[in-house]
Amino acid sequence: MDPVTALELVKHGATLLLLDVPQYTLVGVDTQIFSIGPAFKGIKMIPPGIHFLYYSSSSRDGKEFSPVVGSFIDVGPSEVIVRRWELQEERLGKISEEEAERFAGAVKRLEFDGNLGPYNLSHNGEWKRLSNYITRSIIERIEPIGGEIMITSESGMVHNVSKTSVEKALDEQLMNSKFSISTSNHKSMKRGCYYTSIPRTIKHRGINANELTSLNLDKTELLEDILMKDYGGKEDVLLGELQFAYVAFLMGQSLEGFLQWKSMVCLLLGCIEAPFRTRSQLYTKFIKVIYYQLKYGLQKDRADANAAGLGVSTLLDESWFGADSFLHQLFKEFFSLVQEASVVDGDLLTWARKLKELVENELGWEFQHGSTVDGIYFAEDDEYAPVVEMLEDQSV
Repeated sequence: MDPVTALELVKHGATLLLLDVPQYTLVGVDTQIFSIGPAFKGIKMIPPGIHFLYYSSSSRDGKEFSPVVGSFIDVGPSEVIVRRWELQEERLGKISEEEAERFAGAVKRLEFDGNLGPYNLSHNGEWKRLSNYITRSIIERIEPIGGEIMITSESGMVHNVSKTSVEKALDEQLMNSKFSISTSNHKSMKRGCYYTSIPRTIKHRGINANELTSLNLDKTELLEDILMKDYGGKEDVLLGELQFAYVAFLMGQSLEGFLQWKSMVCLLLGCIEAPFRTRSQLYTKFIKVIYYQLKYGLQKDRADANAAGLGVSTLLDESWFGADSFLHQLFKEFFSLVQEASVVDGDLLTWARKLKELVENELGWEFQHGSTVDGIYFAEDDEYAPVVEMLEDQSV
C-alpha cells in the first residue's frame, strides 16, 4: 500500500487508543487478535461501523490467560476511542472526557501512529458476514449493564440451565481457567445480556392434545408470535440477535451467548411451514448467516494462527459437532424438509445446498445418499422432488 493511501485510511478509519496495557495481554477486534508488545498502544484504520473488542489479561510470563472480557462498539469515521488499563481490576476502563479529547487530538496529529497496529482490512469482509445484521439499537437492547460480556458474570445465571453433555463440557472449559482475573468488583454486577426469551415448548390453553402436539412439532406459530411480539415483525432484528449471540459466544467466550444461539437455531430449524410458505426470505437469510458462522468457526488455520492462548479455537472444534449433536439432527430434518417440499425458493435451495456441502466436507456428516438436485439429495425416481421457484420478496 502506498503511503498516501495508507495515510488516508488512517485519517478516515477509527482508532482504539489503549493505554498502559501490560505486555502479553491479548487484544482482539473482530476476527483479529493482537499479542501486546512493549510499544503497543492500540489499533488504527478500523472501518466505521459495528465491531467487537475483546481482551484477555496474561500472567507475567505470558503463558496463562484470564477469561475474555468483550464488548460491542459502534465507531464513526475518524473517531478515537480511548481506554486505559486499570491494573487493580485488570480491565480496560474509560477516562475523563477532557483527557480523552486531549489524547484524541494527539492521535489525529499522528503522535501515536508508530505505536498503533493496523486493522487488517482484508479480514473486514469476513467480519461483515458475521455481523451485517447487528445494529447500534440491537446492541443497546441486548448488551449487559456496563456493556461488558464475560463468563465470570454468567456462571450463576446459567448454572441451573438444563444442558447436554456437550454444553456441560463447554461450560467446564470456559470456567476452568488456570489464571483467573479478580472478580471482587464484578460480583455486584452479575447481570448478563438481555436476550429475547425463546420458549422450548408451546403451551396453549383451550386446545386439545393433538393440536398442542402439532404446534410443538412445527414451531412456525411460535416463530410468528416471537417475531411480532419481540421484534416488531422485523426479521433482520431477529437475525441481528442471532449474530450478536454467536459473536459473544465465539469471540467473547460467553456460555450465555452459546445457549441463546442454540435456542434461536432450534426455533428456526424447528419450523415446517415457515421456510416454504410464510418466511422464505427470512430462511434464505438465516441459512446464509449460519453458513458463514460455521464456515468461520470451523477454519482450522484461523484457530491456530489468531486465537493462540485465548482458547477460542476449541470452542468450535469438530468435537462439538459429533453425529449425535443437536445441530446434526436439526440439519438432517431441515434438509429432509427441503427434499420433500413441493415448492422451494431458488435462493433458499442454493444456500441449503452450500450449507449441506459445508458440514459434509468439514465435519464428515452424511444425511442421505442418491442423486442430487442442486446439491440436495433425492432418489433416482423421486417424483416428489421440489419445484424450484424464485419467489417475490415478502413483506415483513
